[in-house]
Amino acid sequence: MNSDPTKLAPKEGEEDDEQYQDPDNEVGLFSTAPYEEDDEEADRVWDMIDAKMDERRKARREAREKEELARYRLERPKISQQFADLKRQLTSIDDAEWAAIPEVGDLVGKNRKKSKAPERFTPMPDTMIAAARDKSGYANALDATEQKLGGIVSAAAAGLTGGDDMMTNFREIGQARDKVLGLKLDQVSSDSVSGKTTIDPKGYLTDLNSVVVKSDAEIGDIKKARLLLNSVITTNPKHAPGWIAAARLEEVAGRPVHARNIIAKGCEQCPKNEDVWLEAARLNNVENSKIILGDAVRHLPQSVKIWLKAVSLETDNKAKKKVLRRALEFIPNSVKLWRAAVNLEENPEDAKVLLSRAVELVPLSVDLWLALARLETYQNAQKVLNKARAAIPTSHEIWIAAARLQEEHGKAEMVDRIITSAAKALSQSGVLLDRDQWIEEAEKCEKNGSVLTCQAIVRATIGMGIEDEDRKSTWMEDAESCIAHGAIQTARAIYAHALKVFPGKASIWQQAAYLEKSHGTPQSLEELLQRAVKYCPQAEVLWLMGAKEKWLAGDVESARAILEEAFRANPNSEQIWLAAVKVESENDEYDRARKLLELARKESGTERVWMKSVMLERQMKNYDQCNALLDEALEKYPTFDKLWMIKGQIEESQDNTTKAREVYNKAVKNCPKSVILWILLARLEEKLGMVTKARASIEKARFINPKTSELWVEAIRIEKRNNNMAVAKSLAAKALQECPSSGAIWTEVIFMEARPQRKARSVDALKKCEHDPIVVTAVARLFWTDRKIEKARNWFQKAIQIDPDQGDSFAWWYKFELQHGTKEQQDICIKRCVAAEPRHGEHWQAVAKDVANIGKKTEEILRICADKLELVK
Repeated sequence: MNSDPTKLAPKEGEEDDEQYQDPDNEVGLFSTAPYEEDDEEADRVWDMIDAKMDERRKARREAREKEELARYRLERPKISQQFADLKRQLTSIDDAEWAAIPEVGDLVGKNRKKSKAPERFTPMPDTMIAAARDKSGYANALDATEQKLGGIVSAAAAGLTGGDDMMTNFREIGQARDKVLGLKLDQVSSDSVSGKTTIDPKGYLTDLNSVVVKSDAEIGDIKKARLLLNSVITTNPKHAPGWIAAARLEEVAGRPVHARNIIAKGCEQCPKNEDVWLEAARLNNVENSKIILGDAVRHLPQSVKIWLKAVSLETDNKAKKKVLRRALEFIPNSVKLWRAAVNLEENPEDAKVLLSRAVELVPLSVDLWLALARLETYQNAQKVLNKARAAIPTSHEIWIAAARLQEEHGKAEMVDRIITSAAKALSQSGVLLDRDQWIEEAEKCEKNGSVLTCQAIVRATIGMGIEDEDRKSTWMEDAESCIAHGAIQTARAIYAHALKVFPGKASIWQQAAYLEKSHGTPQSLEELLQRAVKYCPQAEVLWLMGAKEKWLAGDVESARAILEEAFRANPNSEQIWLAAVKVESENDEYDRARKLLELARKESGTERVWMKSVMLERQMKNYDQCNALLDEALEKYPTFDKLWMIKGQIEESQDNTTKAREVYNKAVKNCPKSVILWILLARLEEKLGMVTKARASIEKARFINPKTSELWVEAIRIEKRNNNMAVAKSLAAKALQECPSSGAIWTEVIFMEARPQRKARSVDALKKCEHDPIVVTAVARLFWTDRKIEKARNWFQKAIQIDPDQGDSFAWWYKFELQHGTKEQQDICIKRCVAAEPRHGEHWQAVAKDVANIGKKTEEILRICADKLELVK
């Protein structure tokens, strides 16, 4: 029960005001309770706990408060902080400047003192008012003087001259004007003496070049930087980069004297910093720089840079040697100083003495040991290198130098021994040189002319760290990398080692043969191929390479001998049979070629052998035998499209067009996937006037062979030849939808447009097929028609680089050079074409496979093909 009925209990949801009262100032129920010892003890314990918790969080709390305060001051700095730099500048104000500072009251308008003298106003006299009125008014009557002079004209004259007594003297005015003009001319010509200018033209132009005109922005930036750097060197005078930056700023601003003064103060403030002294030497002339560096070495006698700078300031070798020897007294273990001292010595004996002393004081410098070994005789050099190896057992350079020394003196057997010992000794010493690093060292030896050392390094280290199954591929990659770097001997050594390990791998022999063909001699290539066919007698490519080299060299008998050996090793090889036939037919030995083909048809009897037999008879114009062989071959190989092509072409050449069409119709039934047969059929039908039939044939071919760009190109050309340009463009649009990356289609599209639109079309083509040689050649032709000669030449060369097997690009380039190039440029085109031996290209194949051009060289085919090309206008 509540003793006080006026106090009601709080309702539900209401808060009691007394529940949050301060326990240290209690009122109410426990306000009169006594404060005993246990209460005091409890309060003391709680205070200790609060103090402990407060101490634990004190460091973090203070750091957080400090960070918050710093952030707050950064956003809202104090007034004193804002004017700190101005307050620092007050220290340099003298008494006169203090006295010149105005009072604050003089600058504020409302507090400005007013003059106590009362203002006075004086009334204006009537005469002045009347004169002002007359001046602005108009006269409507003549006075007595004007009446005497006779009217308005006389009045005007009187007004101008002021009467007889005030006549204007125009002669005096002219004399005064001449005098003023003379004074101006004298002022302008004040730098002339007796008619000759005192200005040196050359010096004047030089002075103009030396004047640096700075913009307002640059001047403002320099002032800001100067203020900032002054603050840096004032607040921290021992900061050397600040002095250097301030001096360089003055140098850039065109104040070299100020720059020297600043850097001099920097040297006083930072005497132990070598960069400050070097900067001071740079900013002064030679004589002053010597004095400055003399002070520098007194403060920093161990600075190699300062000593070397002092040496560079001397012009006499004797003085340079003197400075270097003085430097070596202070820094006897500096390799740079010893090297500079040795380089100054002209006498090898003196250099040898210096190096002997140098390796004693700096025994861990490989360069000094090697330099000493190079100066010594053979016997002494061996001793020096042995000492060097003992002093630095982890240096591979010393081992390599020892091997090169033996090679230079004809001790080839010692080179391998030294390099092998080097690989073992270095691995035992814990030096982990990987295989790539050893190959780099081999390449360096090759560049220095030490071929035997290079080969020894390859033999000793090429197999390091490779799994057995990865050796062949890794070595091939290493050899290709060396060839790319121009290290031919290193690549040759890698191939030689690989062939020892894998003597039966024809691919390695082939790569090695290509290397010898490109960079070796005919004798080295022949020797390699002879060894290759002994180890790989079944490798037809190696036999054919050997026979081809002999044939190209004009040694037909040797080529026949090689092919006979190849027959014995590969009795049923189609490639060797055909190579033997080519050798005989190229040398006009048709009877021998016919006999070889007869044997080949019996022994091998492949499609290509039958085709070559037919081609030989066709070349000899023996058409009856040719047709007989064709019929026999087509019975055996009815799906070989090239036999059908030859048969149809023979009929066309004999004007049997009807029979030729029958042949082509049979051909496309037997070989529906042969695109060339469909195109030959359509062209024949068009030639016979059956354009609709030709369109139908091409459409049928496209149905059987979808997404074939050659068929689309032929369809477009049929319409162009029949002047249906709208249909041709429509077909071209469909063709691009089906074959968007076909260079041949894009070329047709480009040249169907008018000349102003061709450029835009070529850009679209390059976006779709940037690396297509046909498109790149088309772009080059566009530059050609626009008379942009250099651009056209660059694009032709780009097309050749993309695909050197594309003969059409060579033909267009050669035709271009015939028109716009020199004899040297034409020869370059021919040389690159002969080296590439292209075999593809629409125009190129048409010329190369023509019966009339059989047996002709690449250069002749290039000329014929270029003659047949026509530039689209």
